[in-house]
Amino acid sequence: MTNQELAQVCKQVRRDIINMTANAGSGHPGGSLSAVELMTGVFFTQMRVDPKNPKWEDRDRFVLSKGHAAPCYYGVLAEKGFISRDEFQNFRQLHSILQGHPDAKKVPGVDASTGSLGQGVSIANGMAMGAKLLGKDTKVYVMCGDGECQEGQIWEAFMAAAHYKLDNLTVLIDWNGLQIDGSNDEVMSLGDFPAKLRAFGFDLHEVADGNDLEQVLAALNAPTVPGKPKCILAHTVKGKGVSFMENQAGWHGKAPNAEQREQALKELEG
Repeated sequence: MTNQELAQVCKQVRRDIINMTANAGSGHPGGSLSAVELMTGVFFTQMRVDPKNPKWEDRDRFVLSKGHAAPCYYGVLAEKGFISRDEFQNFRQLHSILQGHPDAKKVPGVDASTGSLGQGVSIANGMAMGAKLLGKDTKVYVMCGDGECQEGQIWEAFMAAAHYKLDNLTVLIDWNGLQIDGSNDEVMSLGDFPAKLRAFGFDLHEVADGNDLEQVLAALNAPTVPGKPKCILAHTVKGKGVSFMENQAGWHGKAPNAEQREQALKELEG
């Protein structure tokens, strides 16, 4: 796909995020909107997957460690052809396949059930190690939130990824600076985040604007370093694309009402 076509995918996914959360009256629009370019870039330019055969053994894997960004995940999966857009109207409804956090048993294209923060990199490590043990060329991608990186298990998993030389693993960090209780710095500062990631053994690619497709794709396409896991640390904007949501921690887990939905969709069209 061309960058222009990918940009249209991103625009549609953002519309889907707004509509899903507004219809449900709940959900997490802020951190879903910030992750759009990262997730779109991975699924449409990097991953070897087959929507007609979601359980294909030789597919690449994706783990959404920040599972509350499920609306973005579902939007991308629909654009890729894994699920029907008709399912969106049932988002977060009882018995729907599209719950507030992704369920690998129900949703085609979802490789791991997530939602309890801090666990995704450990899951991805296991997938990457398993592929190496089996002699497969499977690539594994995992997306973390920056607030999530305050959890100790994340750093244990980072150490393990370097120790086991998982050069088939890419960690994507959606660094929008905000979490449910406020800014990362107020809640628990990550300090010199890039320096820590390098010290933990990553081949680090810091992206100045993680909502700019060209910058994201450049990082994704950068050659891997043999024996080193890759990390893409992307500076993003929480609520990206909707003026009244941008850089507002209050939109971490709050759905837009009817009036706000209308305004958001108008802005996204523009």
